[in-house]
Amino acid sequence: MYLTVKTIHMTCALISFTGFLFRAYLMVIESKWLNHKAVLLTPHVIDSVFLASGGTMAFMVNFGLFNQLWLTLKVTLLMFYLLFVGIALNRGKTKQIRIGSFFLAIFTFVYIVGIAVTKNTASWFALQAILPV
Repeated sequence: MYLTVKTIHMTCALISFTGFLFRAYLMVIESKWLNHKAVLLTPHVIDSVFLASGGTMAFMVNFGLFNQLWLTLKVTLLMFYLLFVGIALNRGKTKQIRIGSFFLAIFTFVYIVGIAVTKNTASWFALQAILPV
């Protein structure tokens, strides 16, 4: 059961991030599709399943949010990721602010994935200590 929930969680993460990249592309080319109902509604459905599956996994393995530093950092960075996505897609006043937020969102997402893979707050940098030189 855990592996099923984990697969759903990882799939939703990939779909959510891909959707963000697609919506950012629509924003850059100033497409009218950005305001289509499906484009506006689908991310909320996917992100809801994504967050619910993450909470379910944490409950299944009895992770306390503040007992595991890596999990606490992952959830905290998720909030920053959502902030950057919001600024990049519709709250940024200028295109320059939106583009900067776009890259901050990508960096934050990659860092979160590194934390999830390594179970370490150092994210991908933790692999440096493991890999032979």
